[in-house]
Amino acid sequence: MFYLVCFDIVDDRDRRRAVKIIGEYGYRVQKSVFECPGLNEKRFLKMRNRLEETIDSLWDTVRFYRLCKGCVQETEFVGVGEPPKTALARIF
Repeated sequence: MFYLVCFDIVDDRDRRRAVKIIGEYGYRVQKSVFECPGLNEKRFLKMRNRLEETIDSLWDTVRFYRLCKGCVQETEFVGVGEPPKTALARIF
């Protein structure tokens, strides 16, 4: 499944940790937005749990948007960047 992960994290240290975690599962497309293609339920839950342990739930938020293949193919953007990739180039 393809996930779009967005966050708003107040503390710089927590934000750096979150970026590192999400970067293990996807790639950054904007400062606080990552695209995570090809995640199965187990990997998604692992990422989510790690993020829950990292952020301050009173101040921070992380949102996960699950997109079907058809929705990903219909993604539009303007400006710099590339269309969403449907699979990660690197192997974990």
